Amino acid sequence: MNHLQEPPPSPATVTRSGPLTWVQQWHWFERTIPSPRRVNPTPLADHCHVPPPATVADVLVALASLTARHEALRTTVDPLRPVQHVHRAGWAPLPVDCVDVPAADADTLEAATAALAARPIDPERDPPWRARVLLEAGKPRAVLLAAHHVVIDGWGLAVLISQLHDRLRGDDAPAEAATHPLDTVAAQPRARACAAEREWLMRLASNPTGVLAPFGGTGSGDGRHRLQHRSVGAYDDLDRVARRHRVSPEVVVLAALAHDVATRTGEHRFLASVVVSNRARAALRNSVGVRALTVPVQIDLRPGAAFGEVVASVAAASTAAYRHGQWRPAELVAAQARMDRRRGVVTVPTIEYNCYSWPRDYLVPARDAPPDGPATWISSSPDEPCDTLYVDLSRDAGVVTLDVTVGDHLLDAGQAVALPVRLCGLLRALADGAECPVPAHSRTPAASGWWRAPQGWVCLTKVEDVLHGHPGVLDVTVAPGGGAVGEGGGPRLVAHARVAPDVTPGDLHRHVLDHLGEVPGVVAPGRYVLFPVGLGSGRPPDRSRTAAGGTGTPRVPSRPPMTGAERALAAAVVAVEPGGLSAGSFYSPDAVDMNRCLADHGVTLVAVPRLLALLHESGFTGIASDELAGTASLGHLAAALEPLPPHAHRGGDISP
Repeated sequence: MNHLQEPPPSPATVTRSGPLTWVQQWHWFERTIPSPRRVNPTPLADHCHVPPPATVADVLVALASLTARHEALRTTVDPLRPVQHVHRAGWAPLPVDCVDVPAADADTLEAATAALAARPIDPERDPPWRARVLLEAGKPRAVLLAAHHVVIDGWGLAVLISQLHDRLRGDDAPAEAATHPLDTVAAQPRARACAAEREWLMRLASNPTGVLAPFGGTGSGDGRHRLQHRSVGAYDDLDRVARRHRVSPEVVVLAALAHDVATRTGEHRFLASVVVSNRARAALRNSVGVRALTVPVQIDLRPGAAFGEVVASVAAASTAAYRHGQWRPAELVAAQARMDRRRGVVTVPTIEYNCYSWPRDYLVPARDAPPDGPATWISSSPDEPCDTLYVDLSRDAGVVTLDVTVGDHLLDAGQAVALPVRLCGLLRALADGAECPVPAHSRTPAASGWWRAPQGWVCLTKVEDVLHGHPGVLDVTVAPGGGAVGEGGGPRLVAHARVAPDVTPGDLHRHVLDHLGEVPGVVAPGRYVLFPVGLGSGRPPDRSRTAAGGTGTPRVPSRPPMTGAERALAAAVVAVEPGGLSAGSFYSPDAVDMNRCLADHGVTLVAVPRLLALLHESGFTGIASDELAGTASLGHLAAALEPLPPHAHRGGDISP
């Protein structure tokens, strides 16, 4: 963890302060990312009905009571450091308003929830939540709640709404003590955290990536599809399968997703990122603070295995992942970035699985459907495509709901709609006693133009486009190569390039690594073998100019900062380097290697907002925090920096 200076004197309303927990750190960092590129919706929002004869005054009393009980509802965060401040009860007015509506029907609730979620919440100065009471003919019919993810998570919002509804019904049962994240901030021993990092990185290092990429979808990859599928029949089927195999329904759905991936792609080992609530202990069940986190679950399936074996394998992998779930995100992401750069591969999980569903972007269904049958709506937008299949599961009021988000270079609209229908069909077959063995081979052919590298799939034409973008590259052809070149005799991706005399294999390799994250649909293989040919030679490459690094990568020489933008970035890196720059230290901006990524210099996520602020003070902008968390070299990032407009403010604490 980066060493933090003591916080400044707190306002009179603050009762205690402390660092953000290892889970909150990610959401605190994520708020600095441009909103179209965020994974998690912020703020979260949901609603509950107001039971008669409760009044608006009753709603206000209940919200005031919950605010006094839950410290998370009166917590603010520091803009530049991962620190949170708990304020005394009554430190700010309740963030509640009332809106008149003609009728509080389902469509109105959806639209009103979307409108509330669209209003930004400032977690640095204001309460991290807000409420809106919908009035029909002057009487309260529903309460909408929105919360900022850095302080309250999705499970916490559900707890909050449940407790609000209980109070409105007159349930005055004694409440258990609520636990704030600050109460457990030091509970994780450092040795266990380090062991968890090693465990996670070891799993990631041995996993294929992006296995869905070449299967189906469109070639353009310029949008994503969002849909929701609801099924009444799947509710009972899911319970029957879960009871038979003695696991939770959530594990059954993850196993069904794994079975579908193996059936569709022929891959039997891949990575799933699974969101867990971390509320197994009784003391945490009523906490509304941020505790849910994502853990990596490595899926290993045996071809021909019956579904019972699949469930057992997924359950065991999930248990192991949860056991190692309390890691330190900032250090872990930096360590992963270093590992990715060494391997030349960006780890992309096949499935992102969340067992609490919220309406993504709060899209209202385009058409009505009978309440006892499935309802599917879909929206395609020219958004940045996603390399992962996102699936959210919820089980409520006898209905299984699957929210799916998928890039159209993975699945097209029809295939996206077919996915949840196919999953529900699998659950029905399993409930009826079928074994549904895992196929040994894919039943769906790969799209043309893709190559299966040792650690993932690669789009050959897009790699060629990346290499064409390097100055001095006159012509390039990318194709799979055999084991004739280099060590090990394994499959290679070979680039035959005609280049200017001053372009080296290391230049091209570094260029590919710097740009992979910017080209949708491209996942780097474990290594690139680049064959540069002299300008105008027009002949096959000379073996003496072949770069073949085996499982490694070409050695890139260090390079000090040269331009003004590079020197500003190097100075910011030195300033936020863990432990700070001690007096007389030899580590100066001139010693920063611009050919390495930020993580190579030991800078973690919690330091990124401060680094951006320092760049702003130096007069530069143009890069986002998620770019700094990647594997791009500092030189590549500095090239994207732009001078601030002359009238821009360049001093003080600037919130990124």
